[in-house]
Amino acid sequence: MDKTGRTGHNPTGMRFINPKTDFAFKKIFGSAGSQGILRSFLNAVLYEGLPRIASLEIVDPYSIPRLEGMKDSYLDVRAVLDDGQHVIIEMQVLNVPGMEKRVLYNAAKEYSNQLIKGQDYRLLNPVIALTLTDFIMFPELEGQVISRFILAEKNQLIAYPEGDVELVFVELPKFHRELEDLRGLTDEWLYFVGRAGELEQVPERLGKVDEIDDAFEIAQTVRLSADEEHALELKTRWIADQRMILAAKQDADAQTAAALAAKQDAEAKAQDAEAKAQDAEAKAQDAEAKAQDAEAKAQDAEAKTQDAEAKAQDAEAKTQDAEAKAQDAEAKAQRYLVSLIQMLKQQGASDEAIAQQLGLSAEQARTLF
Repeated sequence: MDKTGRTGHNPTGMRFINPKTDFAFKKIFGSAGSQGILRSFLNAVLYEGLPRIASLEIVDPYSIPRLEGMKDSYLDVRAVLDDGQHVIIEMQVLNVPGMEKRVLYNAAKEYSNQLIKGQDYRLLNPVIALTLTDFIMFPELEGQVISRFILAEKNQLIAYPEGDVELVFVELPKFHRELEDLRGLTDEWLYFVGRAGELEQVPERLGKVDEIDDAFEIAQTVRLSADEEHALELKTRWIADQRMILAAKQDADAQTAAALAAKQDAEAKAQDAEAKAQDAEAKAQDAEAKAQDAEAKAQDAEAKTQDAEAKAQDAEAKTQDAEAKAQDAEAKAQRYLVSLIQMLKQQGASDEAIAQQLGLSAEQARTLF
C-alpha cells in the first residue's frame, strides 16, 4: 500500500460504467465524496490543468428551488467554487432539437436563481455552463475540442464589462488522441470521459493521477447497487432508443429536405423552361413581324415597280405617238413642199431658183426634184 492508502493493484477484466451517460457522469463527478475528482476535472477543462480551483462544494441539483413557470431542465452536476463562481455541468449524448437554447436557458436559470426578490444585483456570482457532448456541435471549429463563448461587442469583440456568464463546450468526437499521445491533465481527463466505458483495466498512466484513479474506482460496475444497475440499464436502453429515433428523424428530415430541394429544382427548371419558351415565342413573334414587314415592303416595292413600268409604258406610248405625229407632220411638210415646188415650176421658176427661194439644201433639192 502506498502513502495515499492505495493498493496499487490494477487487475484486468474490470468493467466501468460509461461516463458519457448522465447517470454515470453524475455518480462519478457529483457524488458526495467527489469534490477532489470534480476539482481536478474542472481545473483540467477550464484552466488547462492549472490548479486555479482550490476547493468547491457540490450542490445537489434537486436542492435548488424551482421558480414558478420555469421549465424543469435536469443538470448532471452543480458546484460552487471557492471564489463564488457557479459551475453547472451537463453531459449530452443526444443532439436533441433546441440544444443551443437549452444551454442558454440553464445558464440564465442558474444565474438568476442566486437572488431572491429585493436583493442587490451585485451579489450575483459568475456562472460557467460546461457542456460535454458526444456529438459535434460546431463543425466550423474544426479540430477545436474545447470552445468558450462569452458576451462580447458584436463588431469589436470587446468583452462585456461583467463577464458573468460563460458557455464552455467539450466536443468529445473531436478528441482523437490515444493513450500514448496524451499531453497533460486535460487530455487525460478527456480520455477518461470518452474511453472509460471501453476499458477493462485502469491504464497505468491514468492511475498515476490520484483523482482519475478515484474516478475509476467509483466507475467500477461491481460497486453499483442493484437499483443502480437497473437504472443504468434502463438509461442505456433509453439512449439507444433515442439515438435510433433521432437517426430516423434526421434521415426523414434529410429525405424531406432532398425531396423539397428536388421539387424546388424542378420548379426552377420549369420556370426556366417556361421563360425560355416565352423568350422563344417572343423571338418568333418578332421574326414574324419582321417577315410581315419585309413582305409589306416587298409588296410596296413591287407596286412601285409596276407603277414605274406602267409609267414607262405610258411614256413609251406617248413617245411613239409623238414620233407618229412628227412623221405625219414631216410627211405633210414634204407634201406641201412638193405642192409648192410644182406650183413654182408651173410659174416657170427654175430648180435653182426654187431651192434658193425655199432655202433647200442640195440634198433636199435632189430628193424633192
